Amino acid sequence: MKICVCVKQVPDSWAEKKLTAGDNTLDRASADRVVNELDEYAVEEALRIVEAGEGEVTILSMGPAEAADSVRKAISMGAHAGIHVVDDALHGSDALATSLVLAKALEGRGFDLIIFGSESTDARMSVVPAMVAARLGLPQMTFANKVEVSGSELTIHRVTDYGYDEVKSALPAVVSVVEKTNEPRYPSFKNIMAAKKAPMETLTLADLGLDAASVGLANAWSQVADFAERPAKAKGTVVADDGSGAEKIEEFLVAQKFI
Repeated sequence: MKICVCVKQVPDSWAEKKLTAGDNTLDRASADRVVNELDEYAVEEALRIVEAGEGEVTILSMGPAEAADSVRKAISMGAHAGIHVVDDALHGSDALATSLVLAKALEGRGFDLIIFGSESTDARMSVVPAMVAARLGLPQMTFANKVEVSGSELTIHRVTDYGYDEVKSALPAVVSVVEKTNEPRYPSFKNIMAAKKAPMETLTLADLGLDAASVGLANAWSQVADFAERPAKAKGTVVADDGSGAEKIEEFLVAQKFI
């Protein structure tokens, strides 16, 4: 079985996110760049499927030159190869352009299963997996907390407000998994060393047959028009208890209409 896992490099989810004043896009250099946490569950699920049978796992990512590090880190979990789409014209691309590029990179490669995390921690949109499935004309099996492959049939438990639905489809298909589906493994030293030598294919827009006019910030359907920094937190009120502390606290609570 040939499986491709799509991952994204994002700013560390624990860091404060900032926008770039020049074009109102996310400042990716303002924090440590890491593999999107929710994509690690997708990598783990792909590895478990292959280990239960046979096959190989390829990591695909679209991003700047630095994103190659995240592809290698995902490979170090146990994947076999990587594909990195990098082009300056991609800067500022929205979900529509991202899904177009990923679909073009996936076309004709014969993947039986394409797996995503449920969303990226920097955008929180959860739309790219469905968009890629639509562009490729494949079944979209989203928000799965359980994935089972039997021959040419795929079965998932799709998370809902009331529990889950059991959904089946034929392969090939596109799946997105939620964080409850498994527990991602830590890369072993052996896999970390192997990841440094794993084959990595680098593609540009020209390699994919795409025009720069179809991607990038200037061609995005949605943009951030303006933003403002969050105001600094106001200093608190210090009450020195000189015998009238209770009265001062009461006055403060009354002024704030708490009592």
